[in-house]
Amino acid sequence: MNMLSEQHLTRLAAEAKDRVLTLGELVALGEELNLPLSQIVVGEAMIREGKRFDQITDECFAAFEHNLKALEKGLESGNSFVLGTVATDLARQEKGVLIDDVLIDRALVYTLAAEVGNHEVGLRPCAGTGDSCPYTGLLKALMENGIAPERVRLTAALILKVGSIFRAGKVTTGCNMEGYGAGAAATAAALTDLRGGTAAQVAKAMVMAISPTLGVPCTPRVITRGLCATHIGGAILVGNLASNLILKSTLPVDIDIDVMIAMAARIHREAAPAITTVNVKYLKPYFKKRAQVEALLEPALANRDDAMSGSVLAEAREELRSMMAASRPLTQTLGDVVVGGSSMAVGSPTNMARIAHALKRGRISKIEIELTKDLYSRRAINVPAILMGAVFGSHTSDGEMYSKVMDMPEVRAIDISLKELDVPEVQRIRITAEERSAWLDCRNRGGARVAIVDAEPSREAAAEAARAIGIQIVD
Repeated sequence: MNMLSEQHLTRLAAEAKDRVLTLGELVALGEELNLPLSQIVVGEAMIREGKRFDQITDECFAAFEHNLKALEKGLESGNSFVLGTVATDLARQEKGVLIDDVLIDRALVYTLAAEVGNHEVGLRPCAGTGDSCPYTGLLKALMENGIAPERVRLTAALILKVGSIFRAGKVTTGCNMEGYGAGAAATAAALTDLRGGTAAQVAKAMVMAISPTLGVPCTPRVITRGLCATHIGGAILVGNLASNLILKSTLPVDIDIDVMIAMAARIHREAAPAITTVNVKYLKPYFKKRAQVEALLEPALANRDDAMSGSVLAEAREELRSMMAASRPLTQTLGDVVVGGSSMAVGSPTNMARIAHALKRGRISKIEIELTKDLYSRRAINVPAILMGAVFGSHTSDGEMYSKVMDMPEVRAIDISLKELDVPEVQRIRITAEERSAWLDCRNRGGARVAIVDAEPSREAAAEAARAIGIQIVD
């Protein structure tokens, strides 16, 4: 399996001489040398560790020895305190029990078996023990599905390279940098490389796999029964989907892999405390407990926990009741069509502009748009829609107007300004017109809905204008 020549190693050594190469830089070398990323990863390790190609791949695979034994334990007789006997339940059934793809089905079953084994005899962790589950499950599935042993070893090296980055980036609780996020990225990398993808395709698949895993917490799910199964199983499914999307379509992916992982790590550090606080509040009543441990608590503490647990369901019921009371009739659930790709980033700002259009009187001379950071960053898709709503009163479904509005003489004649606001959810518009100007201060809502905070000539007039043109106003 060694495709590395002396010239390749010399080139790698020159690049790695005085610096640590990022994953994106390794991908670039793979493209330059026309080598798979797995070969580049092993080549770099050969240079840094002074070992032969087969030594590197053999040692990478050997690192999974204990984890493969734990997987077998989970598969044969394991009974996890949070996952029960899910692995043995599935293993008794025919292949294809979870998905009609033998390799991915087995990877899923074995990943769950590794998690059960983790709760019985433990795993060797990478970013955490969570991502060790899909790593081990995928390797076991490859071993059983006709993949040559030397190729499995090479894949193990690539998986560990990806895992090593997430291991360094994980500094607090969060499955986005462990079982789900790291597992999905490594699965995408391994399968894309294994299926003949270029280094650049491997990077694109990883970007796609990381995206849906951002900001996902883990600790509350680890000690509530069952939920971890869709995290670690989801890593296999998302990674496989990402790989196939890149290899079987021309899906455009422009984000550099270094940027994506750096962002994931930053989100992990910033979001974990806030997300976990909320997560714990709601799921604490469902945490798996051990009677022997609970007996160690002071009676007052135990009673307090019981009282808090009883209130969570009642509070959640009322929150859901409010949401359902605010929902539209079942047969009118879906909102109007929104061009531009997002009912929140495009639909809500456009409807705000349509309300302003309905309020203004006379020729428009100036339009001032203010958007919160998230909406401002997506200005390429929402500003055309805002302008078609503000200038022409165009509906959110008007794809023809959306495509041409920026070049229309009526729009080009208007003094237009765009400003970013460091305030969450805010979207504002001011239309200066000959007879009557209009101003709206709104909050962005999904489904193209608008929450009006203030308006000129009045909030009441704005609400009435919205009702007249069929725009849903919410709190």
